Amino acid sequence: MSIPRLRDYQGPALFSYGFRPFFLFGSIYAGAIILVWLPVFYGQLGLGTAFAPRDWHVHEMLFGYIAAVVAGFLLTAVPNWTGRLPLQGRPLIMLFSVWVAGRIAVSASAWLGWAPAAVIDGAFLVLLAAAAAREIVAGRKWDSLKVVAIISLLALANLAFHLEDHFTGLAEYSTRAGIAVVIVLIALIGGRIIPSFTRNWLAKRAPGRLPVPFGRFDAATIGLSAIVLALWVARPLNRTTGALLLACGCLHIVRLARWTGYRTFPDRLVLILHVAYAFVPAGFILSALSAFDLVLPSAGIHAWTSGAIGTMTLAVMSRATLGHTGRQLRASVATHIVYVSVVVAALARVGTVLEPDHAAPLLTVAASAWATAFLGFAAVYSAALCKARQS
Repeated sequence: MSIPRLRDYQGPALFSYGFRPFFLFGSIYAGAIILVWLPVFYGQLGLGTAFAPRDWHVHEMLFGYIAAVVAGFLLTAVPNWTGRLPLQGRPLIMLFSVWVAGRIAVSASAWLGWAPAAVIDGAFLVLLAAAAAREIVAGRKWDSLKVVAIISLLALANLAFHLEDHFTGLAEYSTRAGIAVVIVLIALIGGRIIPSFTRNWLAKRAPGRLPVPFGRFDAATIGLSAIVLALWVARPLNRTTGALLLACGCLHIVRLARWTGYRTFPDRLVLILHVAYAFVPAGFILSALSAFDLVLPSAGIHAWTSGAIGTMTLAVMSRATLGHTGRQLRASVATHIVYVSVVVAALARVGTVLEPDHAAPLLTVAASAWATAFLGFAAVYSAALCKARQS
């Protein structure tokens, strides 16, 4: 007998599946903290956190928002990988509450104390990795444990962030470590879903050249990228690191070209995945240029964070929400606005580094477009996330 997809669940639909609360409140949080960060950046608003203001912004994007989206994705993907029942109801509410408690603890850590805040905040990714590992082991899907390993590395980077900020005053190495882990995760998961979704769409509607499936070239690119990113974490401005970053950027461009994204323009749900991944090689190349003193390091960092991470998370959240709530896989006009906004935000944020004479207006554009994208996603998809699946 096949395993039922859901238990006999009678509670709120919001907690019937992992993607629902984490996608909704993660996107709200991502949009809201940028609106808070801008006046903090200009010295118009103070924070109650023990972190340096810049570190609060970085931490809450990396280990607050991104951790929520990773949780939503993983808690939805693992049942599909293993055939086991998803986390829902009280256990899901408890896990979500730990994430919320972490956000409160970090933002009130000046009062609470940095060590208790680190423990409360750090618990979320540890519990998420443990929950995913338990299901993967029970389902004997051993190959999927590499994702759990990546989440565990993200949890360690989070702990290192708290320690580095407290003892040195600014979290530099752990910031790069967190970014590196997420970029490897995007390279791994994106390398599976982008060619798969592209192939499925093209096979039905546009016969012709199809994406090259995941193979040795992809595995080698991811492996080399992980090694080079580790070097970047330790020595970001080293010339050897720069040369290797440039080589990785070229490999990711080749990888992206093999997925035939240029043929997916009519379907924005597929196209946006290719656009998001394009920021991965952009980040490698800009980081390489910074190692040769041609641009500031933050150009590559924001290509990865605002560009690759921001756009990819919205692409995955919108597609997963439509698919798992029984709605048609079609990008509405509002979804188009969300996609355009996040790309504009990414380009404007990188532009503040490349065009310092226009940094102030570009930063305002970036923050406004980012908030529009993520709060817009929450507004557009809130009904789907809070209501039962359509039959």
